[in-house]
Amino acid sequence: MMQVRSNKIRIEELKPGDHIYTWRFNLYTHHGIYLGDHKVIHFTSSGGSSTTSSSSSRHISVCSACQNCTDALHQLPTHQTQAPSQGGVIISCLDTFLNGGDLCRYAYSLSAQGFMTQAYSGTGTTAHSDPPNDVLHRARFLLKANGFGAYSLFKNNCEDFAIYCKTSLVEKKFTIFSRSGQVNSLTTSFLGLGSIFGGGLNGILLGGIFGGFRGILNPISMQSIYCYMFDVGIRRDFVKVPVERLVEYIHR
Repeated sequence: MMQVRSNKIRIEELKPGDHIYTWRFNLYTHHGIYLGDHKVIHFTSSGGSSTTSSSSSRHISVCSACQNCTDALHQLPTHQTQAPSQGGVIISCLDTFLNGGDLCRYAYSLSAQGFMTQAYSGTGTTAHSDPPNDVLHRARFLLKANGFGAYSLFKNNCEDFAIYCKTSLVEKKFTIFSRSGQVNSLTTSFLGLGSIFGGGLNGILLGGIFGGFRGILNPISMQSIYCYMFDVGIRRDFVKVPVERLVEYIHR
């Protein structure tokens, strides 16, 4: 019998460069990159305040929920002044990021079985993480430039941001699927793929590839198979793009 994965961890287990997440209202997950010293860089649709350097055009955002989040700016090398913000890439303390929720670590380098036995979509991927120093460089760069583009729930959300920081993977061209496991789960549900097995081309493909699982999979877990097929680590329509070229690549 396969066991369902749990990604909940203790604060003491955190390491700089970890991709972490927490549940919001038991409905969806919010994602970020752990910077160290109880600070998190994450991508938001709104909220907080921002700072603009007086010596350059770089834009740095920070949530304004508590003094600890404001103190997070002290580690940044430029002098800032306060200005309004509409969200984007921000830095906050770990407590504000969690907002009372559990601390969980996103899983990388999952096997097929490990991916399909996750308790929930959007909590792990088969893709491999780059070294922590590379992850932190991307997160800090995007924070200073506020350079991850406009927030989009379906194509450019907080999970997409964290996965990019961990892998530098970017889609070659637009599709209905994304880096985000949560979004891919919703998309496969909307398309009705989770209940299809044994008929037509789907049955031929899945019967041959995953036939050994027939005795233990149910209709819900069939959706996990489709999510696996569209996972960022399995697809071949993603390329690695250096963070310094990300904006240029997206708008090419």
